[in-house]
Amino acid sequence: MKKRYTIFAAISVIGIIVDQITKFYIDRSMQLFDSIPIVDNFFNLTYVRNKGAAFSFLSNASWRLPFFITVSAVAALVILIAFHRLRDDQRLAHISLAMIFSGAVGNLIDRLRLGEVIDFLDAHWHQMHWPAFNVADSLICVGVFLLAADMFLEEKRQKTT
Repeated sequence: MKKRYTIFAAISVIGIIVDQITKFYIDRSMQLFDSIPIVDNFFNLTYVRNKGAAFSFLSNASWRLPFFITVSAVAALVILIAFHRLRDDQRLAHISLAMIFSGAVGNLIDRLRLGEVIDFLDAHWHQMHWPAFNVADSLICVGVFLLAADMFLEEKRQKTT
């Protein structure tokens, strides 16, 4: 097996495990809507559940669960296909797709298991709160940022050759 597949698998498995362990811990150690200040006026651990997507998008739609499960499964498949098509030297893209994949699968596991996603990372400035998120969401965001950076760098490489 190529080294890049091993790296993809390792990042994916670690990301999924960390995501699920943190969610399990929050679910077992906190009551829904409990909040623990970590950094005053900036960051709390706040246990919430999200039936929708980002910013609770579609949380009240009756068809939301099959929709989000399908979208997550299709996204995971597309990521695997895109990863397979990468060149061996595209290491940053390998890492970024593994992060996005593990985040998508982590949230998919919640949707299949609970019908919703456990969120608990609560960033805020005094009383202005960003929607709570989780490790899977963080992996997706960082992965997308790294993928965009890789695409930018790849374009620059192609222009110089």
